[in-house]
Amino acid sequence: MDIRTYAEMNWHSLSVNEVLSILGTSMGGLSSAEARARLAKFGANELVAARRVSPLKIFLSQFRSILIWILIGATIISLVMGEEVDAIVIFAIVLVSSTLGFIQEYRAERALEALKRMLSPTVTAIRDSREVIIPVREVVPGDVIVLKEGDRVPADARLIEAINLQVNEASLTGESIPVPKDPSMLPAD
Repeated sequence: MDIRTYAEMNWHSLSVNEVLSILGTSMGGLSSAEARARLAKFGANELVAARRVSPLKIFLSQFRSILIWILIGATIISLVMGEEVDAIVIFAIVLVSSTLGFIQEYRAERALEALKRMLSPTVTAIRDSREVIIPVREVVPGDVIVLKEGDRVPADARLIEAINLQVNEASLTGESIPVPKDPSMLPAD
């Protein structure tokens, strides 16, 4: 089965045993070898990162400010009026302002990239019938994940077992009140 087929299935309308069967897994999770094979087949569990902004685009974005264009206009007016010294001073201010803005934005962009690389969220999964901690990016279809209070759900998942589970769905629905969840089947959409 390919990833699109998985994405189109109504997992919530299937029993736990049907889900485990379709995904070729069990309550004991996948074997490490099978998890590696699925990671190679389906790829990492991560969103495609936005394209990196080039330094040239960052520099050119400094000229979107109306104040910069007013100063450039003042430079041109000064040149037309024969005030070369004023034009040079105003243009120098434009260059210094744009350069400082570029440096600040470029450093912020690089710091954000470094922070993203440092943050490597993990999840507890069952592999080879044992609980192991793995990077979220290594979660594959068929993995059995174990969630505890405060954990984030790292991928689309079908609930197998739960005891008094309540989920904060604020990031999905905007509703801040926790919603009770259980592993029972729901009607198909």
